[in-house]
Amino acid sequence: MAEKSKDIIIDKDKGLVFKTEDQLYDFFADDIKILEKELFSLRTESDIAETDFVKYEKNLDMLIEYPDEVWEDTESTKQKNLAVFIKYFKDKNYYHIALAYLTDDIPSFVYLHFPTTDDKLVDKYRKGHLIYDRQSDAILGAIEGDSLTEDDSLSRGLYEAMLKLRSDDDIKEEYFLDYAGFREESIEQADEIWRSNNSAGNVLVTFIKEFQLEDDDEALYYLSITQEDEGSNTHALLFSFPTNDVNLVDRYRNGENLQADEITQESSH
Repeated sequence: MAEKSKDIIIDKDKGLVFKTEDQLYDFFADDIKILEKELFSLRTESDIAETDFVKYEKNLDMLIEYPDEVWEDTESTKQKNLAVFIKYFKDKNYYHIALAYLTDDIPSFVYLHFPTTDDKLVDKYRKGHLIYDRQSDAILGAIEGDSLTEDDSLSRGLYEAMLKLRSDDDIKEEYFLDYAGFREESIEQADEIWRSNNSAGNVLVTFIKEFQLEDDDEALYYLSITQEDEGSNTHALLFSFPTNDVNLVDRYRNGENLQADEITQESSH
């Protein structure tokens, strides 16, 4: 017997539950047309060609998870529910924008998304109410899930010490979130794991992984610093960061060198 297909739930409270993707896209078709028409009326010929949009598809997850800005627009769609996610990819010098339906502050359907190099076009999408601004975060390098977002004194002190040790030509702090997608892999597939005690007696475990980026001869390292609970042998993530400074990485190679299979999966903080 064929397995019954699962419903596609966008917003259960509003009855937006669909049996198929065709039903889903039929429901949002008018809003998609409205938003596409607006986009192509605003674009300039010198912007990134529409035929090249597919090359930027991989940006969507990073954009949705780590946006620079999110604007709430209750006027542009029939559903009166539109969030505009904006992210500037500094290393490539372009923006990526996604227009999405929000359910309980989480994007549940993406109407469309696109890259652009046009600052004026980006400004036109800064409309409605600003509900998130990364620049207003107390610490630029704080990532959801780590202790920096909770103003934890241990993680803040260690993080500020790391910033003082960085070389002037290392990756700038304001770019840290552009590399946040490496965090999970740096922990789950670490090249090196080091355990040490700091002066206050905290057990710190550092996960180090080296990445080789496309079109870049210089290696990138991503480090995740955790605090170990000796009783349960689990780990709370304090903070993480990218670096291309081998000397900085060496400073974290201290204490006991562990094998990955000795570490219990870290708990969320």
